[in-house]
Amino acid sequence: MDLHLSERHLRFRDELRAWLEKNVVRPWREELRDPTASEDSLIELRRAWQKKLHAGGYLGLDWPKEWGGRGATAVEKSIFEAELVRADAPPILNFLGLSLLGPALIHHGSEEQRRRFIPPMLSADEIWCQGFSEPGAGSDLASLKTAARLEGDEFVVNGQKVWTTYGPWADWIFVLARTDAKNRYGGISFILVELRTPGVTVRPLRQITGESEFGEVFFEDARVPRANLVGQIGEGWKIAMTVLAYERGATALAYSTRYSRDLAALAHACREVGRTGPAVREKLARLVVENEVMRANGVRMLANLADGKIPGPEASMEKLFWSEFDKRFRDTAIDLLGPGGLLLRSCSEARPEVDWAREFLWSRAETIFSGSSEVQRNILAKRALSLPQEG
Repeated sequence: MDLHLSERHLRFRDELRAWLEKNVVRPWREELRDPTASEDSLIELRRAWQKKLHAGGYLGLDWPKEWGGRGATAVEKSIFEAELVRADAPPILNFLGLSLLGPALIHHGSEEQRRRFIPPMLSADEIWCQGFSEPGAGSDLASLKTAARLEGDEFVVNGQKVWTTYGPWADWIFVLARTDAKNRYGGISFILVELRTPGVTVRPLRQITGESEFGEVFFEDARVPRANLVGQIGEGWKIAMTVLAYERGATALAYSTRYSRDLAALAHACREVGRTGPAVREKLARLVVENEVMRANGVRMLANLADGKIPGPEASMEKLFWSEFDKRFRDTAIDLLGPGGLLLRSCSEARPEVDWAREFLWSRAETIFSGSSEVQRNILAKRALSLPQEG
């Protein structure tokens, strides 16, 4: 297992750094602090940034060249994600489409589906959101109730999805829907639905941070062409889980890069407010060590992917570690910075280096979305440790 970047990877990193330095006009954190910025204007800024990345040939890196990719490795994809963080570039708007739906179509979709949906997905001309979670099926996703009944050449979809990231701005949603009520996992199918379809309603959800990034989607006898089914009926769970496991590898270096940047900012802020005693240094040092552990685990996962190994329980380990670490990190930051750390970026007196209050609030959600910490621990107990199950 080689844990070092090769010459090829270093050349790619340096080329990308030079491109980002030339093309990132303004750091993302400054865009967020602009008092004239609205949610809609930030969405459009991210759309424009994605178009620039697409024109530069940096989207769908690990996709086949015939579908707009570069045939890059998982290591190069992870370097790309980390360098975006390092450059403080705007987040990619269509990340759900690119990270989940794109690979699903490449591996499981029809030729017609790939030709129809991949080009506008890359160019940000069509934005996608994810229709997985439901009010009664979040961490236990397989208990979802949204139903798709096949009538001739159409599915009739009824149900509700919630926590649909960027739902209020999306054009399409990829939906896990139940096509067989008697089969828990094999009764779920993967269906593409245009949000302008009659019977589909999208409502924004106001979050504790004041944003409306999430939405909820209602389906009332919405008719969707059978041609929008990805794979076969009943293959939805397999498609979704396979893609989710592979996508974890792309974030292996991005999270540790982000935390390294924010840890440096926190240390600087502590010096500014006079928090420099031994207890403070010990807390900061503990965070640095934990971040290095996370980075090492991420590199190990990348090394396995580079060796052609299929992601396994280590994907759950990575998700569990970073989400729980993020919560500890943000708690510590608020504790060290005091009342000044509780001011949101909209306040003129808020600290400039990081929106500490928003990160603190967001850290609560991170141990829930993409599989809660409890679910990840169960996966590790069963698949990594082979612990006995009750009953």
